[in-house]
Amino acid sequence: MILEVKNVTSGYDRVMIVNNVSISIDKGEIVSIIGRNGVGKSTLMKTLIGLLKTSSGEIDFDGANITKMKAHNRAKSGIGYVPQGHGIFPNLTVEENLKMGTMINSDGTQKNFEMVYDYFPRLAERKKQMAGSMSGGEQAMLSIGRVLTGNPKILLLDEPSEGVQPNIVSQMGEIVYKISSELGLTVLMVEQHMGLIQQITERAYVLDKGAIIASLSQEEVKDNQIIKQYLTV
Repeated sequence: MILEVKNVTSGYDRVMIVNNVSISIDKGEIVSIIGRNGVGKSTLMKTLIGLLKTSSGEIDFDGANITKMKAHNRAKSGIGYVPQGHGIFPNLTVEENLKMGTMINSDGTQKNFEMVYDYFPRLAERKKQMAGSMSGGEQAMLSIGRVLTGNPKILLLDEPSEGVQPNIVSQMGEIVYKISSELGLTVLMVEQHMGLIQQITERAYVLDKGAIIASLSQEEVKDNQIIKQYLTV
């Protein structure tokens, strides 16, 4: 098991958004957190990377208790985080954005750049382009590529389909699945795009009002009737 979240509660100031959440993920799995808007999915992701403090509970990553660890140290330990909205640096070039990713991990090398360009050929074509001038899909690819240069053990993807054209979402899903299978990279994804969830997810947790209310197998994830009830208002 690479990530185990035990009875975690967190939020903003005294307002707790995530309540007593427990999830576990094995190495190499692709797991999704699904649910309607405003149920605490992004808050949970920010808690896992350390941008929000854990009020109670415990987070174990790769055999270590990281509950009180700072966000930058969690990143160095191998947690790669792609925030909602992609979080690229718009005034830097594609190549400069990728270089920012290598600063997370002292092991980051030029080899990682070539790996990113292999998975995302579009980025290789646009390496000198300002990131802010690219399409939503290209920015999404860049955000994932930048995290990959830091050699993560797990990839936290928060709404990667946001602002991305539908035809590109499927392409992005193929690449994420390929990266996970070829590199043995674990993926935890928060998403509402039903197609992307069903395309790559091996199993899913359903979050509602800050609490886990269901755990879905791959068969249940692929059942349109089951998954629609958790995604639609």
